[in-house]
Amino acid sequence: MPEQKKVDTSGTPMSAEELRKQVLQREMEEMDRERKLKAIEEQKHADFAADFLKKHVTEEEIAMVRRLVMNAVKAGKFEAMVYSFPSELCSDSGRAINSSDRDWPDTLQGKAKEFFDRYQTYGKPQGYKLKAMIINFPGGVPGDVGLFLNWAPDKI
Repeated sequence: MPEQKKVDTSGTPMSAEELRKQVLQREMEEMDRERKLKAIEEQKHADFAADFLKKHVTEEEIAMVRRLVMNAVKAGKFEAMVYSFPSELCSDSGRAINSSDRDWPDTLQGKAKEFFDRYQTYGKPQGYKLKAMIINFPGGVPGDVGLFLNWAPDKI
């Protein structure tokens, strides 16, 4: 229930102009708060992109992939999404992945390319399969890419 404050009923009420100013002030404060939050999100995204494109896959990230796989196995699954990143970090903004182009690995950059190369070196020879999918479509456009590692038996 909303808090009820004592209202002075003996004096002159605030003018309509004063009320409009209060509403406008609140709207301006809300817009400022949203602008600051957007700036923080944009900076986080820029930091992630810089890290993604310039740095190497860490031992911690490799350990995370292994934990994700083991958790999926414990849950009785044969597949796990082991990595995700914004599709705009692909050289074609995710178009090849979205259209299931067989050359989609050629569009990978940064850590995604490094993950794919590790898969080629270590995972594929061990019988794993890797696929990439667009996992969300904000505003109707490709959003994030998910890399899925699969260890299901081949179909007969």
